Amino acid sequence: MRARQLEVFIAVMRAGTVTAAARMLNISQPALSQILLHTEDELGFTLFERVKGRLRPTPEALEIFADAERLSAGLEGLRRKTTDLRLGRTGLVRVAASPPPAMAILPRAFTGFRAQHPDILLRSHMAPIAAIIDMLRAGDASLGVAMDDRLPPDIEAEVIGSVGFSCLLPAGHVLAGKAELTLADLAGEELISYRGNTRPADELAHAARAQGVALSPSLEIDVSISAIGFVQAGLGIGLVDALLPWHQFAGLAVRPLANGPEFPIALLTSRTRPLSRADEMMREQIRAACSAILGEHRAKA
Repeated sequence: MRARQLEVFIAVMRAGTVTAAARMLNISQPALSQILLHTEDELGFTLFERVKGRLRPTPEALEIFADAERLSAGLEGLRRKTTDLRLGRTGLVRVAASPPPAMAILPRAFTGFRAQHPDILLRSHMAPIAAIIDMLRAGDASLGVAMDDRLPPDIEAEVIGSVGFSCLLPAGHVLAGKAELTLADLAGEELISYRGNTRPADELAHAARAQGVALSPSLEIDVSISAIGFVQAGLGIGLVDALLPWHQFAGLAVRPLANGPEFPIALLTSRTRPLSRADEMMREQIRAACSAILGEHRAKA
């Protein structure tokens, strides 16, 4: 019994007449009768007997009706599922990001996505880049956002923007009187910045050499957000990415690093794992959020 025959059989069982069943399925009475006759021919037995203008199910029809309803419900569920997948209405989107984009980009991206697709479950993972790569490879995340595009060959890195550096000064620091700072201004200061062998540390070291400035952090950090407490405690000047909204934190004077290096914001995917439609839509939201945030940064500069 094919899907259309199944629909006609169940409609007639529920409606009791050809007229009512045809109305339920939005087809003509002759078309429904024809499908019903073909179904009985293929099955080799009669499904209905005409009794006083109504169709009375035969014992064979009653025998298969419960199974037909279960099968019909399964088919309808499959139709809904495939429609939802086609339209991106169901599923799970998992995004892993390093702390700056996780805190600055993903909230805006998730807000835009949720407004259009409220039924899709979102899952955010904050992790260092090595862990993001592992999650993409294992399928534990479909998308990654990191501040590095130097990645293994099985990871696709789409650069969606670039960002410079900010200087976080303790309140009342003498350098807070300047509108912007240079690497030369920071020479000889106690610096709180990235540990070696990371992308931002490499970019800063290269720029310092090019400008003839010696930079050596006295306090190394793994993630920029951790600099806040150290700066507030007066342990030095934080030299960190400019992506996070540093002005919202109390006890800091934030100044841009002029003539400093930039490093990339990259959208990561696995080359070996295809994205779902929902993942594709989230990727678009991340691109848009990153573009908007960097545009706001440029407008303030």
